[in-house]
Amino acid sequence: MKLLYIDCQMGAAGDMLMGALMELIEDKKGFIDKVNHIGIPGIRIWNETVVKCGDKGNQVHVIVRSKDGSEEHGHHYTTLTDIHKMIDGLNASEKVKSNAKAVYDIIAKAESMVHRKSIENVHFHEVGALDAVADVVGTCLLMEMIHADQILISPIHVGSGTVKCAHGILSVPTPATARILEGMPIYSGEVKGELCTPTGAALLKHFGDEFGSMPDMRIEKTGRGMGTKEFPGYTNGLSVTLGYWE
Repeated sequence: MKLLYIDCQMGAAGDMLMGALMELIEDKKGFIDKVNHIGIPGIRIWNETVVKCGDKGNQVHVIVRSKDGSEEHGHHYTTLTDIHKMIDGLNASEKVKSNAKAVYDIIAKAESMVHRKSIENVHFHEVGALDAVADVVGTCLLMEMIHADQILISPIHVGSGTVKCAHGILSVPTPATARILEGMPIYSGEVKGELCTPTGAALLKHFGDEFGSMPDMRIEKTGRGMGTKEFPGYTNGLSVTLGYWE
């Protein structure tokens, strides 16, 4: 059985998961080109090898540009219907589109419960930005390429303290993230800050088959995806292991 194990000792975010999974494929350039031409308006992704606390990994960057070529950080797709329509128009397989929409459905359901709105009236903030769409679609594309028989996920480190977001200062995990993580094993710790984002949590919930420690397995490849946030004394990275479970 082909097994993918995702180690979330420093939480999970969409860019970290995409960066780690990229390490498991042969044609990284081809993947980058695919995402850059998949049809998400104005986005460009690129990757680089970085070293954090002596630990090497793959970091993915997403740049969103407006029609005039300038870099921007606005939120373009604000409702679930908008995001579904955009995903439906992508140059990707139906499986990738279905998975990407399902991830956003998880986020929308959590946001609707937190804000006591119907799913149709949920307005996305951080997760609605085009760079987050690129993270979700890119991760779904990589999952299709890797095609593991089973995906096993470690308990998820969520961080501690507070985080500033569109709704103000919130406790970690944020209410929406906590809703998404219901039924999944999580833990806090000494690291101050948000380690698991709503996008990361939704990707794990959608793709994870089981949660627990790494089983006995024959390793084929490993990958490390680095996050952009810095936590002194800690390597902000997510690890993946691909192998076979007898």
